[in-house]
Amino acid sequence: MLAATPVRAGDDDYVALLGYLANSRIDGNALRGATGASAVNLSAGDMNQQANLRAFAAGGSAQLQAVQWQNDNRIDRPRAASASIGGNAYVDGSGLASINQASGSGNAQLNAVAAELASQGIRETTDGALSAVVSASAGGQQAGNAVASGDSTRSVAVESSAMRGYQGVLQLNQAAGSGNATSNQFVLSLPPTPR
Repeated sequence: MLAATPVRAGDDDYVALLGYLANSRIDGNALRGATGASAVNLSAGDMNQQANLRAFAAGGSAQLQAVQWQNDNRIDRPRAASASIGGNAYVDGSGLASINQASGSGNAQLNAVAAELASQGIRETTDGALSAVVSASAGGQQAGNAVASGDSTRSVAVESSAMRGYQGVLQLNQAAGSGNATSNQFVLSLPPTPR
């Protein structure tokens, strides 16, 4: 007869637990076959900022502005951080998918889409308008004063089984680590359809 050793909450390895908490994964059949617009913000760690913004206009101007700010925060930097997408996630989906996935601390991520049906034909977006969105997304991002250990590991991945057959616009920001700023902007201006 074997005696089982009782498990107590205090017996958990705290360092291993923190490593587990700094791993994020989208897996299985998550959003498989999804159509239309979808937005996912997934983070593991501390003080991560994420936004998926969309603006649509007819005959006017579609504009977005995002400001994410952290100041004088102290964060830990996990020894192991990973962000991954696998399984059949997003397989055969279509439309507009915006994904922010972070593992670690103090990361800022932004997906922005602006689309307009212009009354005077196709217009180009200026570099200034795009750079304003980029600079606003990472504005003031500070990773704190913590130092990562020398034996730390970071990884991001999209496995070959995921996202097969997706049609449309797919925005993806993945970060593993601390103090990263990532963004995707998509701007579209179309003329109205003739009647």
